[in-house]
Amino acid sequence: MSQTETALAEMHHFVLAGVRNAGKSSLMNNLFQKEVAIASGTPGTTTDPVTRKIELGKLGLCSLTDTAGLDDRGNLGEQRIKKSRERMQNADLILFVSPADRPLCEEEKELKTWLEEQKRPWLGVLTFSDRPVSEEKEGFFPPDRQIRVDNSNPDSTLALISRMEQFSQSLTREMTPVEGLVQEQDLVILVTPIDLAAPAGRLIMPQVETIRDLLDRDCATLIVKERELYHFYHKLGIRPALVITDSQAFHKVAADIPEDQPLTSFSLLFARKKGDPAWFIRSLKALQNFPEDGRVLVMEACSHHRQAEDLGTVKIPRLFRQMVSSRVEFAHSRSLPENPDEWDLIIHCGGCMTTQKAMDSRLELFRSRDIPVLNYGLFLAWANGLLPRALEPSPDLIELYHRE
Repeated sequence: MSQTETALAEMHHFVLAGVRNAGKSSLMNNLFQKEVAIASGTPGTTTDPVTRKIELGKLGLCSLTDTAGLDDRGNLGEQRIKKSRERMQNADLILFVSPADRPLCEEEKELKTWLEEQKRPWLGVLTFSDRPVSEEKEGFFPPDRQIRVDNSNPDSTLALISRMEQFSQSLTREMTPVEGLVQEQDLVILVTPIDLAAPAGRLIMPQVETIRDLLDRDCATLIVKERELYHFYHKLGIRPALVITDSQAFHKVAADIPEDQPLTSFSLLFARKKGDPAWFIRSLKALQNFPEDGRVLVMEACSHHRQAEDLGTVKIPRLFRQMVSSRVEFAHSRSLPENPDEWDLIIHCGGCMTTQKAMDSRLELFRSRDIPVLNYGLFLAWANGLLPRALEPSPDLIELYHRE
């Protein structure tokens, strides 16, 4: 991904959902004013979810996902429906697309019940409104939750965009990386190691987002590698408001700056931005008296090519065996486990490439079963003896730590 692009994880996510041939793909094409999805009268044309970025008026840059029909059939159909429901689960707004001229079907009734039970934000979109409207559809959507569009007229989507904009105030906004931690004209040092695990030619997403957030807050940034930190820190002449480091360099960075210098990590910033810091901090107790032959699942939310000395597959297991238990069993996954109760602890990445809503959905699987979860940064801060110091720059995190 280009460093100048907005990450999908930072956008509002809208999902088109409904039965086959409801007009979802045509609606998506009309919103984009070009063909981005295959629209056909053949049922089941859309198989896998199709996601595209789109600028939507006051909503700014968003993502829009076209999904397979919820009345798909067969074994493959069931898998497609599962993917569609996963996208709905993590959507900021679901556009429930229903053909105005066709009678209600069971799948549409079930979807409406699910939306209401889950208290999901949704808007009913009656497509093919140029045709006679079925009596069953007339009162199916509440008046304040419906809009009609003419699939044959791309301009009819303008009213839909306007209705979507009305939801902007109720959409959950993720906090930014340094929200509440810095003030205007602060100097912040960012320590960004460049090693085998670093992506060639670019910075990782948490670093990019943190730099942009600091600039937006009228702060100055000094970006150094861990080997140059000592030299530049002691040449500054002014005290930085904060030092933010890659978690892997915690030990060296802490040794090279004064003990009273506020210090945290990119991963801890993302623990409060993307995860559930209260659950993470409470889960630290699991490291005490951990079962000698316990089982730990290391999870990641994105795909990347693992290099030598990879953090999740090499460094964290090695540290854990040194600090906690030498006989512990480790496994690694990028998807949710089928049997979560098999694990004594989950150690999860920072989640920079997913949304807070999607991350919370992942965490709920473990919270509901009382399975402890740590994020990479919190585990590494603990392993390097930097707790509670690494939490002190975040008033909300240090309060949680002392409370636990």
